[in-house]
Amino acid sequence: MTITSAGRPAPPRHRQERPGGRRRAGRRRGRRIRVALAVCLSLLVLATAGAGWLYLKLDGNISTFDSGGVSDDRPRADSSKGENVLLIGSDARTDGNAALGGGDKDDIGRSDTTLLLHVYADHRHALAVSIPRDTLVTIPPCKLPDGSWTKTRTDTMFNEAYSVGETAKGNPACTQNTVEHLTGLRVDHTVVVDFKGFARLTEVVGGVKVCLPQDVYENDLNPHRTTPGRLLFKKGVQIVSGQKALDYVRIRHGIGDGSDIGRIKRQQAFVASLLKEVKSKGLTPTHLLPLADAATKSLTVDTGLGSADKLISFAMSLKDVDLHNTKFVTLPWRYDGSRVAIVEPDADALWAALKSDRTIDGKNATGKQKTPSASATPVSGAGISVGVYNGTTVTGLAARAAATLTSDGFTVTGTATATTQDHPTTLVEYGPGEESRARTVAAAFPGATLESVTSAGISVVLGQSYATTPTAPPTAVPSTVADGARSADDNPCSNLTYG
Repeated sequence: MTITSAGRPAPPRHRQERPGGRRRAGRRRGRRIRVALAVCLSLLVLATAGAGWLYLKLDGNISTFDSGGVSDDRPRADSSKGENVLLIGSDARTDGNAALGGGDKDDIGRSDTTLLLHVYADHRHALAVSIPRDTLVTIPPCKLPDGSWTKTRTDTMFNEAYSVGETAKGNPACTQNTVEHLTGLRVDHTVVVDFKGFARLTEVVGGVKVCLPQDVYENDLNPHRTTPGRLLFKKGVQIVSGQKALDYVRIRHGIGDGSDIGRIKRQQAFVASLLKEVKSKGLTPTHLLPLADAATKSLTVDTGLGSADKLISFAMSLKDVDLHNTKFVTLPWRYDGSRVAIVEPDADALWAALKSDRTIDGKNATGKQKTPSASATPVSGAGISVGVYNGTTVTGLAARAAATLTSDGFTVTGTATATTQDHPTTLVEYGPGEESRARTVAAAFPGATLESVTSAGISVVLGQSYATTPTAPPTAVPSTVADGARSADDNPCSNLTYG
């Protein structure tokens, strides 16, 4: 044993070496930790840079339209209700689209297909309303390329709204203004897809399952042909993409009565199958990134969706909407010669139901419980016909009242704007022998006054007091609309034609 100068035994040699060994081991562990942190940090930087690059790439794909053409006279926004998205399929012949859809490349673009998609506030239900292209509507003023505005056009085909702006690609803002004027609903977002973009989207998802009620030949797509031409589609179920998918949704003649209404049925079936295909693959990066790339290259959107993060965020907000709860209907219509007229009060009742976030079967889809309003006395309007007039400047008020009256059993003969819009309270006018029935009508409008007139029938002129009084929402969309509805999970061979 070694004795130190202090007279104490010296520690064994191996015990002298351990502290130095621990320091060296600690240094090695420290180096490993620092290396691991550096690697993780590098990966994080690379991942962030990659995501940034991806978003920049997607941002560079997106086209937006000039929001300066959107009207200043718009329905009021209501953040507590669902969102309304206007989906426009354009037949513009620019940017190589003429090769896919035929027609003159110098034609001004029109809206070939239009859907107003209402995404309910609970984000679990959605209802898409097809607006027939031949529907006679009022087209509000539209902004022209020189900055001036057109005059209001009445009794004009709906698809002309897209071309009123006199630009080669068409003007989505003009169609948005027309839809807001027609429905009284505020359009939160507008999305346009052209022929080329549509074909690209169907290719990215790997094709879409469709069904044909019969064999289809070239002259069914182009009625100007003098011979049937080659077979385009065999009867039955098949997968289509690209040009074939575009041909499918454009076929009008030779199936059913060859009408646009019949084509709408097949277009609704196609969109339903497309949604089903996207859902079946799952909302994973592997499937979403190619779809996002194709979508951003294919779409023209409003400025509110004009960046990748906004567009993807909106798309992800729809992930909980169930296929069975995604419904497709057509605006209530009837033929007016060779054109299509809107059926009232059914259309007004439909818009009122959407405004109140009521589903096709009358369920509350606001995402929160509502208690029925006690402001109006429950009445039975069976056998009573009444006209409804908006005596205020509040948009959509007549539609709201018509929906309430219809749900109470009244027959609403029509809705319109009153001669003057300065009525403070609601007025019920009635003709000879109608006083008793008029009192029943007045019971549905607390504070309403009655007035006898010489003309026959009963009319309600809504006042500002009705505009500020909460009322119970309608129980459901009209049965005339609901009976023809399609769910996104329906059999692709069902309900394909009209006529």
